[in-house]
Amino acid sequence: MQEFRAVLAENGRIIIPAKCREQLHLKPGDELVLQINDEELRIFSVKHALERAKKLVQKHAGKKNLVKQLKKMRNKDSLNE
Repeated sequence: MQEFRAVLAENGRIIIPAKCREQLHLKPGDELVLQINDEELRIFSVKHALERAKKLVQKHAGKKNLVKQLKKMRNKDSLNE
């Protein structure tokens, strides 16, 4: 784990050091998620959060095609209406 220092400006802004931005592939305008856990702040990109969620779904879905399953369920529901 690497550690970096930053200073909180009067208006509440913080500058993320360049090395951090490079390692996290952050660019100006990227949307970020801030999590607070046990008085610690964790920052990551929305893109990273979506990739992590996708991997989690794939892990539990296995080789099933979830889109195909959803379409079948919706078709079945529409026939029952």
